[in-house]
Amino acid sequence: MLERLEVIEKRYNEIEEELANPEIISDIKKMTELSKERTSLEKTVEVYNEYKKVLSDIEEAKKMLHDKDMVEFAKEELAEAEDKKKELDRELEILLLPHDPNDEKNVIVEIRGAAGGDEANIFAGDLFDMYSRYASKEGWRIEVLNAVEGSAGGYAQIEFMIKGDSVYSKLKYESGAHRVQRVPATESQGRVHTSTATVLVMPEAEEFDFELDESEVRIDITRSSGCGGQGVNTTDSAVRLTHIPTGIIVYSQTERSQIKNKEMAFKILKTRLYDLKLREQEEKEANERRIKIGTGDRSEKIRTYNYPQNRITDHRIGYTTMNLDRVMAGDMDDIIEALINENQKRELEKNV
Repeated sequence: MLERLEVIEKRYNEIEEELANPEIISDIKKMTELSKERTSLEKTVEVYNEYKKVLSDIEEAKKMLHDKDMVEFAKEELAEAEDKKKELDRELEILLLPHDPNDEKNVIVEIRGAAGGDEANIFAGDLFDMYSRYASKEGWRIEVLNAVEGSAGGYAQIEFMIKGDSVYSKLKYESGAHRVQRVPATESQGRVHTSTATVLVMPEAEEFDFELDESEVRIDITRSSGCGGQGVNTTDSAVRLTHIPTGIIVYSQTERSQIKNKEMAFKILKTRLYDLKLREQEEKEANERRIKIGTGDRSEKIRTYNYPQNRITDHRIGYTTMNLDRVMAGDMDDIIEALINENQKRELEKNV
């Protein structure tokens, strides 16, 4: 472990030197790549420096044990330093796990009402509100890219971007089918219904991640409808893009400006294609995919939201809490932390 940490610290120092080089500063692509690499190593180097200090403290405490006047003090110092070393050993083990290069990225999230008609669309709207509140709590920003409202409320489909620090690292386990059990507002008999909405979380494709050949994209301009108020229907501003090789279609109509809708549509399309590329890579590494928490498959039922019992259950890790109301209000920290911890545990077991 110490040898690996030495290599990481050396590489971190090399990057620091390179980033101060005027030639690198003028090369935006290289500068971006190095800055990202530095960010990914920063925490490990910081903890390693703390670890080295603790090792030094242990040696000093051991020396003091030979001084009769300092024995009791030395024992206390040694016990404290040994405990700290155990904590840092565990933290470094986790930091040395393979790093997901997408963890620091913004995300594009798509939520669709699925089984359950109007109630599914209403639930899709509730999930959007939940993620919006969580994003606000984390200091992230949300930008709606496309939305098709449900006739009884909520959304048949909504796509939005979340921007902030390390968004993907926290939301990447949200992809899949979310199931709700509750009495719909439209139910006169008071019966509990089950409906589902699907969530897809994709890391934003940045400029150097994916090159899109625009000659392979068909662009159609249509009249906006279904959201944005009355004014949105008065101009031909909606943009539909079709990626001919894959058949992927994206649609953007939230802005009155055709140019802005086109820009948003291309952002969504690039992210979809980048996500497709990542999934294809994972399929080639079948074993790697199997140990992951969820496959990100839209059809995989990942979580149940039971309103009568105020219960939320994540089926992938057997996590249950009776705080559904708080989770829907954006207090998602516990469930996200449980998913991250389980993923780290599986990775550690795999590396044993």
